[in-house]
Amino acid sequence: MQGNFSYHNPTKLYFGEDSLNYLIDELKNYGPVVLLNYGSGSVKRNGIYDQVLAILKQAGKTVVENPGVMSNPTLEKLREGIQIARDNKVDLILALGGGSVCDYSKGVAASVFYDGDCWERFWLQGHQPDADQTILPVGCILTMAGTGSEMNAGTVITDAANSFKVGHVFDDRLMPKFSILNPRFTMTVPVEQMKAGIYDIMNHIFEQYFSDFDDNTSDYISEGLMRGLIVASRKAVKDPQDYEARSNIMWTATWALNTLIGLGKREDWMVHMIGHSVGAWTHAPHGYCLAAVSMAYYKRAMIPGLPKFVRFAKNVWNIDTTGMTDEQAAAAGLEALKAWMIEIGLPLTISELGATADMIPGITKGTIVYPAGYMDLKPEDITQILNESM
Repeated sequence: MQGNFSYHNPTKLYFGEDSLNYLIDELKNYGPVVLLNYGSGSVKRNGIYDQVLAILKQAGKTVVENPGVMSNPTLEKLREGIQIARDNKVDLILALGGGSVCDYSKGVAASVFYDGDCWERFWLQGHQPDADQTILPVGCILTMAGTGSEMNAGTVITDAANSFKVGHVFDDRLMPKFSILNPRFTMTVPVEQMKAGIYDIMNHIFEQYFSDFDDNTSDYISEGLMRGLIVASRKAVKDPQDYEARSNIMWTATWALNTLIGLGKREDWMVHMIGHSVGAWTHAPHGYCLAAVSMAYYKRAMIPGLPKFVRFAKNVWNIDTTGMTDEQAAAAGLEALKAWMIEIGLPLTISELGATADMIPGITKGTIVYPAGYMDLKPEDITQILNESM
């Protein structure tokens, strides 16, 4: 491993069918007022909300509810949540839902005690809260596997008025204090959301894996996570009630983006940046946006990243590369990826998500460009990737 790093992850996890039982103990560590953030109401229909509310009442908490957190949380909704937390002098924010609710809750937690424009300061300028700023604690009760938001400090917010979606990774003060992961809860979401989450997990691994050529322990971990996800995804698509498969997907999602597999690495988040912009324009599920631009992106990255893509073919897909050139072997790995995506029912084009050719200039403009793993992109490259993804 060639990089220098420090590692600290303060989130405490409770995993398994009995994990919600530990919420009562965690609540003892926080003040009396809890802000409960959740989505459109599915947690009420499936009974999870009732279970959580009963525990909150048992703990003697005053519960302030903030429903309606959408799958791509908007700036307007963020500001609404900040005001609710301020008005009610909240002591703890509890996110009940998928990664978007967790992301949103961290965004609120970072902003309640900031007096300026949080959107400008944190998301547009990328600053961290001042060292002496108060930050509300966040706990997560996860109902969907995908983002890894339950064990990281990332947030993604959409300025819907300007079709602009941007993420910001806060420092570890914004990592959830605790997260509850019951794989049974993930079985309550529609199968299409499960599939989107599966590709989000896979792409989180890709963004950290496809960079550098050194012999890096992080890459070996990544390959194991990818192989396990492929096996579990196939089982879960055939039987969404397969607890073992769903639990493996959920656990893989956490380790795919809790910062572990990025240690000692450069990282390449351009598929996410392009996917965010596609999502801002189409409002399609995040994982589907990533899937729809991945093949065009990775075919372009394959040549400068050839040794890693050959390794991907061999170690992840078990392709016998005997007699192949490196380029043929790398291409075979990408074909195996494409076949898996088709097998589990993922979109391969942005037109399937509702994108049209006239949106491409806006999607390009809304794509934040970062240094990438094997290549640096210009706006015209992003336009070409989007055209190839139509």
